Amino acid sequence: MQVEIIETQAEGPDDIKTLLPHRAPFLFVDAVLQADMDRIVATRVFTEYEFFFQGHFPQYPVVPGVILIESMAQAGGAGLRKLGVLGGEALFFLASVDKVKFRRPVRPKEELRMEIRNLKVSAHMIKQAGKAYIGDELAAEAEWLCVVRRNP
Repeated sequence: MQVEIIETQAEGPDDIKTLLPHRAPFLFVDAVLQADMDRIVATRVFTEYEFFFQGHFPQYPVVPGVILIESMAQAGGAGLRKLGVLGGEALFFLASVDKVKFRRPVRPKEELRMEIRNLKVSAHMIKQAGKAYIGDELAAEAEWLCVVRRNP
């Protein structure tokens, strides 16, 4: 089976590629729908062509839990960048993940809605909590800490 990498087309200043340094196949946010200092809402639809579905699991493809956590962290970073909190040169790296719970599998073609809360944001670190939903059903939740570094 050959994997097709689908690139998001540039759409202007809110294009996800202007908000995140990640690129396919490791870009897991399609759009930031809402961003303020209290709440960030973003979406992602995982297509049947995602690289991880080849092995997780071929007969019953499910988005890996670590990808769901990464998606929420990317959504949080994209929202902060959209607000102008993170400059374009800033990179943010996961430093810790806590209180993780997976409630239901996420399957290809389902729209994942991520709701992120900013717990603490500074020039050097970001602490956020997020919940990921399919429709109104909770799929995953976690808290994470990212360190912020300037791109040399």
